[in-house]
Amino acid sequence: MNFIPLIQILTTIGFVALYALFAVYAERKVSAWIQNRMGPMETGPHGLFQTLADILKLVLKEGIIPTNADGWIFRAAPVIIFVSVFSGFAVLPLFPGFGAAINAGVLFIMAIVSIDVIGIFMAGWGSNNKFSIIGALRSVSQILSYEIPAGLALLAAVVMYGTLDLGIISMQQGIYSEKTIYFLGWMDVTDLGGITAWGAIRYPHLFIAWFVYFIATLAECNRAPFDLPEAESELISGYHTEYSGFRFAVIMLAEYANMFLVSVLGAVIFFGGWNTVLPNLHFGTTDLPLASWTSGAPGTLAGMCWGLFWILLKAFTAVFVHMWLRWTLPRFRADQLLRLGWKVLTPVGLLLVCLSGIWKAMEVLGHL
Repeated sequence: MNFIPLIQILTTIGFVALYALFAVYAERKVSAWIQNRMGPMETGPHGLFQTLADILKLVLKEGIIPTNADGWIFRAAPVIIFVSVFSGFAVLPLFPGFGAAINAGVLFIMAIVSIDVIGIFMAGWGSNNKFSIIGALRSVSQILSYEIPAGLALLAAVVMYGTLDLGIISMQQGIYSEKTIYFLGWMDVTDLGGITAWGAIRYPHLFIAWFVYFIATLAECNRAPFDLPEAESELISGYHTEYSGFRFAVIMLAEYANMFLVSVLGAVIFFGGWNTVLPNLHFGTTDLPLASWTSGAPGTLAGMCWGLFWILLKAFTAVFVHMWLRWTLPRFRADQLLRLGWKVLTPVGLLLVCLSGIWKAMEVLGHL
């Protein structure tokens, strides 16, 4: 019996839980740093165990279901939200050979993660609370609106790579690519690698696509300045106002896991995935250039460790920017949010897809 898939599932669950534990602590410290205060300091060294104490408190608290709530919908919503987000990790190539290799990995993530909209609406509707239902309706309209520009940005990249397989997309952005890599369509950088092989660098319009994707994922994760579904000053906590204890912990875990998921996906599609950021340059008399010893060959222990290091570094950088923006930018109004999605990002996304099509056509015709 092959236990590798089971090991990958258990490893991913453990990592996501550990990540969420430290991400909450990191966000508290980032917000404190931005606001010139200390943040958690009492529980453990520099407040390091504060989040762990909060998790234990939530797990031990009684899970209260409001009298007028729709019981089974109320109970099922957190499960649907968490499972839909967690399922997206199945196809993420965190290092060479990790993750389910399917031909439509990008499409799978977009399809499975979008199911969390159903769970969010169920949470608001099942709570039978006016604040919850308003927050759920806001969240549904927001996520559905911003999935379109996010999908268009990813489509622009997929057209350039010619595949939906995330593993192949990662491989095409490093020194182990089986295809020749051209920078700006004419300079062969296959042996050079590094940042010159990243999609967002060698295809300049894909950097704009990443910017569209990043803004859209902020809205999909309900992060500021797009946190209208959870606007504390208006809706208390939005669609999860009535949740407590373990169910509330599951919803928060899914929110932070989703933030990490979209950050990893952005790194894979636009910034080289698990490939090193260093170019394949020789220094002095060494026969081992930078990209060789900071990548490791696929299928080796070095390849696994270095790949995991680089993709986590890229993803955590994006997560940090998510946190930074939350404590920097003011919240949009609902009409401003929808106007940005439909009248700005969606037309830009369509233009980027057209540019990708023109670029590929010129490559096929031999003009690039």
